[in-house]
Amino acid sequence: MVRSIYRKVITEVLTLRGWIVILNREHLEDIASKYQAELSLDESTNNAFKVKYTFGSGVHHDRYHHSIIQSHLNRNLASLCPDIKEEMVNAFSEILGITENEWKTVPAFESVRQIVSRTSNRVFVGLPLCRDPSWNDFTVELTATLIKEVLKLRLFPAFVVPLQNDFLQWCLDAGKESSIMLLTQRIMVMNFAAIHVNNVKRTSRGTAMIPTTKTLRQTFTQALYHLAANPQYVMLLREEVDTIIEKYGWTKEALGKMRKVDSFLKETLRCQGVSWQRLALKDIKLSDGTFLPKGTRVQVAKNGIHHDPGVYDNADIFEPFRFADLGGDGEGYKYQMVTVNSASLSFGYGKMACPGRFLAATILKMMLAYIVLSFDVKLDASDPYPRDLVIGSSIVADPKARVMFRKRSDP
Repeated sequence: MVRSIYRKVITEVLTLRGWIVILNREHLEDIASKYQAELSLDESTNNAFKVKYTFGSGVHHDRYHHSIIQSHLNRNLASLCPDIKEEMVNAFSEILGITENEWKTVPAFESVRQIVSRTSNRVFVGLPLCRDPSWNDFTVELTATLIKEVLKLRLFPAFVVPLQNDFLQWCLDAGKESSIMLLTQRIMVMNFAAIHVNNVKRTSRGTAMIPTTKTLRQTFTQALYHLAANPQYVMLLREEVDTIIEKYGWTKEALGKMRKVDSFLKETLRCQGVSWQRLALKDIKLSDGTFLPKGTRVQVAKNGIHHDPGVYDNADIFEPFRFADLGGDGEGYKYQMVTVNSASLSFGYGKMACPGRFLAATILKMMLAYIVLSFDVKLDASDPYPRDLVIGSSIVADPKARVMFRKRSDP
């Protein structure tokens, strides 16, 4: 519904959380220019997830992990690539368990969930905790197990060594947490954003969580369905990955050169997009005269924009290499999945662009590159085609579909 009306009028839609005003593409600059004191991403997030009560008042009031993402995580992505790759390969091997050159059917959503949890936690907490089944179950089942599982984190000090280079160590170095409980809450924010919620968003006060883009799990599951349903794309991606890895290895530089891999994932995000919301903390008048009373929730229909034929040719068709050849030499970065603009809102827009999108892109691209390099994939012919589930403004991957893997058959 939101997609069908977004270009026509400003509309109020009733959702499970109450009424929300749907704005169109022309209002993007209006929204981007408003400060937190006017249209607040933070307060919209707090209302949706009750951050003060689910993650604690410390996380609610002091989101210093935003500066850690900017000052440490993003700057260390190149040095983290070997660790990410090692954990990803280990996770694929253990979770898929493919030892013979025969097809094996696996539950896609659950398998991706486990691999994403392992791989992202290699960055968040490092070895050996990222491989601890209890820890990974804890992060994935966060809502139900938060209080019970917190006792297990008394083991944390044993895993912290002076030379660790991960998010946990950077939080410790910041010296702002006074207990294991508070530190755990901070790590949970990162896991919740990476595995459950759709992203981490930058605000003028810090980093907030808000359901605006797909999670790593959702995005990669959708990409895997597209790949399995269209095995003809595997060889094209494999040729690119083979050539680049042979020359540059599994490095950040190599990932930056994988234009087809990047385009495949960006197109997945475009086709399965959801939207972001903000809350009016005061009466606001937009540039076209639209009046938003205090307390109004507003949303831009990102999915509508991403399927607008005035923005994209063949907007309703999945074209995996739509962005691969755009821009030419030296201009290709403008069309990469981490680049945000008024036509590409998967990671937010303007000052609200997600600071964690560079880590997300690194993990997603490495996982897709590894799959096409190592496996043949296809859908199980006995299963129905995976169908998206639409829940409110969220579009989620089919949680029950299966995908078939076998070891790469060509040399």
